[in-house]
Amino acid sequence: MTNDSAPQPLPGAPEAPEPVSRALVPELLHAAVTAVGGVERPGQAAMAEAVADAVEHGEHLLVQAGTGTGKSLAYLVPALAHGDRVVVATATLALQRQLVERDLPRTVEALHPVLRRRPLYAMLKGRSNYLCLHRANEGTPSDEGEGLFDPVDALGGPTGKLGQDVLRLREWADETETGDRDDLSPGVSDKAWAQLSVTSKECLGATKCAYGQECFAEKARERAKLADVVVTNHAMLAIDAIEGAPVLPEHAMLIVDEAHELVNRVTGAATAELTVGAVNRAVKRAARLANEKAVDALQAAAENYHGLMETAQVGRVEELPEYLAFAVAGIRDACRQIITSLGETRDRALTDEDAVRKQAMASAESLHETADRLLTESPFDVVWIERNDRYGLGPASLRVAPLSVSGLLRENLYKERSVVLTSATLKLGGDFNGVAASVGLPGEGRLPDVRTEGEPAQEQGEDTPPYWRGIDVGSPFAYPKQGILYVAKHLPPPGREPDRPEMLAELTELIGAAGGRTLGLFSSMRAAQAAAEALRGRLDNRILLQGEDTLGELIREFAADPQTCLFGTLSLWQGVDVPGSACQLVVMDRIPFPRPDDPLMSARQKAVEEAGGNGFMAVAATHAALLMAQGAGRLVRAADDRGVVAVLDPRLATARYGGFFRSSMPDFWYTTDRNQVRRSLAAIDASAPPVRPVAKRGA
Repeated sequence: MTNDSAPQPLPGAPEAPEPVSRALVPELLHAAVTAVGGVERPGQAAMAEAVADAVEHGEHLLVQAGTGTGKSLAYLVPALAHGDRVVVATATLALQRQLVERDLPRTVEALHPVLRRRPLYAMLKGRSNYLCLHRANEGTPSDEGEGLFDPVDALGGPTGKLGQDVLRLREWADETETGDRDDLSPGVSDKAWAQLSVTSKECLGATKCAYGQECFAEKARERAKLADVVVTNHAMLAIDAIEGAPVLPEHAMLIVDEAHELVNRVTGAATAELTVGAVNRAVKRAARLANEKAVDALQAAAENYHGLMETAQVGRVEELPEYLAFAVAGIRDACRQIITSLGETRDRALTDEDAVRKQAMASAESLHETADRLLTESPFDVVWIERNDRYGLGPASLRVAPLSVSGLLRENLYKERSVVLTSATLKLGGDFNGVAASVGLPGEGRLPDVRTEGEPAQEQGEDTPPYWRGIDVGSPFAYPKQGILYVAKHLPPPGREPDRPEMLAELTELIGAAGGRTLGLFSSMRAAQAAAEALRGRLDNRILLQGEDTLGELIREFAADPQTCLFGTLSLWQGVDVPGSACQLVVMDRIPFPRPDDPLMSARQKAVEEAGGNGFMAVAATHAALLMAQGAGRLVRAADDRGVVAVLDPRLATARYGGFFRSSMPDFWYTTDRNQVRRSLAAIDASAPPVRPVAKRGA
């Protein structure tokens, strides 16, 4: 990468320091690991050197780093040594906070004697994550109307939960230094937070707002502009790529942690929805300031759309029916009138009405964009009808998502900066090609050219696929000695119904042999509920079920009580970190293929097949393999962990694609011998140290 592509210093900011020699990276890593009280691992050192090499040559790197590798320090050390600004994007709040509150402060201090500087770092999120001082102090243009603070107590304060939360937020606005929602404890509902926050489209703008100089979101952006390391999330990265207007400061290096989540997060950011509720809110907001004719047109369009969506059939829509296209066009055209009406006095002096006007304009513009996108019927989009309510009784909505985000990422992610993508699960079926292709890098059999050590990177033409290489630095854990992968080959293949008597009998025996200590990962909430209900009547062990309490509380109770089991679905496959004897059996009820009627997945699979590829392997199998690799990773979280991953789906042993899934998971000792597994579980249970039971709430 040339100096011309590096970000230029901001006015008043210090000049970018000279990069530290790559030869010093091992010394710097040693200092950083020592500072956090850790121990250097071969995989960590290999990753740090690979990251430094990629930055030096202006290349892109995929790094699979198993649990316990210490990958955060492995990428932070060479990034800080390089000298130019780096953006770190991760999927979870927990890792963002760990980086900013623990890893970066220690690393910066540890590297200071060699770097002779203390790099600055900052966290940056989307505007709606920060409390808006204008709304907190000038009042909220609420969709709840006057009922927000009704009823009141004897002192005139709100008694309703929403009103109390909003009042607490206003008091917090005078105390907080960041205005960051994640710094508020205890938290508040999304509805309460929405009363005192704004989206980027609803914001009045720092130069116009009376609180622009104090604005929490603006302060966060200013800190990011001066920082050497900016920690953000995948959603912000997606917005930066999609919107065209940059929301992240210029940077010479991008690190995407938890990169297995990137495609889903970018897809989510690029997905739009046309709901009856959103249209009705736009009517209510526009009625205050827009001309009556435009409001009446939107009201009529809303009623027409509502009527159609009440009886709409869910599923993919390859071409909008004429009657539905007419309804969507009515919303689009009415929103255009609303936007014109609201914009007629845009240049006048700021008044108290502007917050209301901005909110109404944002609603109308968002609806107009979504309706126009639906009517365009691009071959690169997938459209479907969906019901979001729990019981499927309310009106449906239209959704539109990109068929693929690989092209979007290729065009916007890899130009003029080095990109490092890292995760514990990037190799599926034994190589990086599937994941690489999904994030916009050449894959699916198109192997990158090999560059020998010391050879300069290839010249990149306008249409040349980005050069990349992938490395697997392994894990410090001895998976074949610490874990067993057991496949219940004798069970019948699962069908569509969650009721599987033979599977439940097998699960009961496994939990009994393990003495509890079981994390049950199910492919659907129905299956998890059915299993919990059945086993609560068969076992003395306590069965916790996702949805019956907050996820954090359920995990806390599961980790503290060795005889407890925790059953759940998607968020448990990736979101549980319970080292020690509390989790010695991880059970997967079936291979988690996407539903055959999933509109987006089925459309992507069909597109691959029409292009001559294997749609099942490229989409359905890749999706399931990634989840299974993540789920299996819940078992071994520390060097002394022992246990079993049990897959109660015989297809993992009998189907042709079984080897693809097994090679995507940690290298556990593999067996289909049910008696051997029961003996192993009993032995592990007998040797497990006691865990103090958690005190039940209310006891």
